[in-house]
Amino acid sequence: MTNYLGIDFGTFGARITVIDRDENVIFKNDIYFPNVSNDNWANVWRKTLFDLIESIPVTIKQKIEGIAIDGTSSTVLLCDYDGNLITEPIFYNDDRGKIYLDKISSIAPANHIVISATSSLAKLFWLSERGYFERAKYLLHQADWLAFLLHKKLGISDYHNALKLGYNVENLCYPDWLTKLPFADIFPQVLTPGAIVSEVDRQIIDNYSLAKNCLVCAGTTDSIAAFLASGANRLGEAVTSLGSTLVLKLLSRTRIEDMKYGIYSHRFGDLWLTGGASNTGGIILKYFFSDRELVEYSTKIDCKNRSNLDYYPLLEKGERFPINDPELLPKIEPIPNDKVAFLSGLLSGLAKIEALGYQRLVELGATPVISIYTSGGGANNITWQNIRQSYLNCPISIAERVEAAYGTALLAKRGELS
Repeated sequence: MTNYLGIDFGTFGARITVIDRDENVIFKNDIYFPNVSNDNWANVWRKTLFDLIESIPVTIKQKIEGIAIDGTSSTVLLCDYDGNLITEPIFYNDDRGKIYLDKISSIAPANHIVISATSSLAKLFWLSERGYFERAKYLLHQADWLAFLLHKKLGISDYHNALKLGYNVENLCYPDWLTKLPFADIFPQVLTPGAIVSEVDRQIIDNYSLAKNCLVCAGTTDSIAAFLASGANRLGEAVTSLGSTLVLKLLSRTRIEDMKYGIYSHRFGDLWLTGGASNTGGIILKYFFSDRELVEYSTKIDCKNRSNLDYYPLLEKGERFPINDPELLPKIEPIPNDKVAFLSGLLSGLAKIEALGYQRLVELGATPVISIYTSGGGANNITWQNIRQSYLNCPISIAERVEAAYGTALLAKRGELS
């Protein structure tokens, strides 16, 4: 029996899932990251990666023939010729590159995804003006570097991670405006997610008792891996992640790009995974209610009657999708004394934002939504699901699986997205 290993590196920790040929889970584990200084993250990631592999029972490891890794989108690192980090990683939500947005806007197409303070390209512009940059050989994303630790082939990425660097996912090449930049020589080679990169390094195979022919495949981002895990695979199927933020992804025949609304698309084989991420979500609920209160008050909401509170529930100024406005103010007033009514108003506000997001996608030409799978911590709140159902004109269900590591294991098993 052949096994496949998916590895997911998120914000707070890392997880692994091993599946068999029938895609059944036969082992999983997770490790939360300790609190560390910024200049020690690479060591934490390396140790976590190998600790997780070490934790897999030998009888399972010996049958692992495929490995894929996902990481946080737009978390980048600079490496030298040997793969050693030149400076600390820059995380996905770091906006230090915002001072270069005018420069990027002058060379990139209008409304391009790289014209963002947190894009990989904006971070690279910032790095290019540091004194240590002359020692850089490769710019890699988190998943790229972790995979390198296994296969020892430097300078390889995938087109999901490379999207926010400016890679043209439609023509599968770096565009001319990007290759003309003075630091274009450190861009990674870009492969299709799931494509075979190389066998695992022989020393690692021996040290960790992996199958002799174990292969490492090109990886993906954590959000794409979660979509793969959900079970959605038909045109018009969508996944809403009800986590700390609200993330929508719709499988479409048409590619939609409109940064006016914070919408962009990942290539998904011959199709497109289009959507966006709102700054609202579970974070607003956690701010006002404890876990116990959320459970208690949710059961008391009458879902048959819509709330008359007109909220746009943000914690602070600024929104990305379906309204892309850094100056958009929260709208959470009036706050009633009745906490059940307040929670009902917040849940209704979140549902209306989700509905507006899918409406925007379809209005711009995306494939109409036929069903929505729900993942994330809010997926188990039945009241929230019922409220959402009243605003969304399609069936809603909880995703078959929500673990990104499971989706990445599927990528390792199924190979290239095609």
